[in-house]
Amino acid sequence: MKNSSCLEVKGVSKHFGGLYANDNIDFIVSDGEIVSIIGPNGAGKSTLFNCITGFYPVSSGTVLFHGKDITRYRADRICKMGIARTFQIVQVISDMTVLENVMTGALLHFTKINHAIDKAEEVLTFTGLIGKKNFLGTELTIADKKKLEVSMALATQPKLLMLDESMAGLTVVELRGMIENIRKNGMTVVVVEHVMEAVMEISDRVIVLNSGKKIMEGPPKEVVSSKEVIQAYLGEKYNAVRQ
Repeated sequence: MKNSSCLEVKGVSKHFGGLYANDNIDFIVSDGEIVSIIGPNGAGKSTLFNCITGFYPVSSGTVLFHGKDITRYRADRICKMGIARTFQIVQVISDMTVLENVMTGALLHFTKINHAIDKAEEVLTFTGLIGKKNFLGTELTIADKKKLEVSMALATQPKLLMLDESMAGLTVVELRGMIENIRKNGMTVVVVEHVMEAVMEISDRVIVLNSGKKIMEGPPKEVVSSKEVIQAYLGEKYNAVRQ
């Protein structure tokens, strides 16, 4: 039986003046899927994340989450409904400890501090940062800051986790392990990622953006074999290496 729809993006466009960062984008993500969004710099990937999660108002189109229209919802309401995201440029609270950062996510659903602490420690154990729970945000490497941001998102107990280049510093094996463990915990995952080896390993499906438009969608092997995708993003050098 086909999984039910988790996220539906219908004709979503976002323009800034005369510039279309997203242009009539359509796709569906089913419950339990891992979907990667790829494309060159400036293709509109992060803008699309911002439109889906309420950080930008869409210019036109509709976003549905488990069948509910969330197009005009604020970011905090969308998060409370079950969509959490990270940012391409890492966003952590530098003057708080790692544990306190993750507690800010946990407090979305827990009103008691001790329950939020328990949840934060559970998540930090999962992401491998429990040994650094008393470090300040400023004391972490970029790779650990990205893990911390993932931890903050996970602490909100999302049904859909959207990761915008959040796995820098992880090997492909580590990335695959983390993503698969996230899925085993009942989450659907949408990833923006530039490392094609990682995309090939983790994705059920790949969506390709170029100049704000969706140019292809399909299984990873089919996508990386597409002449249009090679020309727009991967380049002939990747194709030669792959062969």
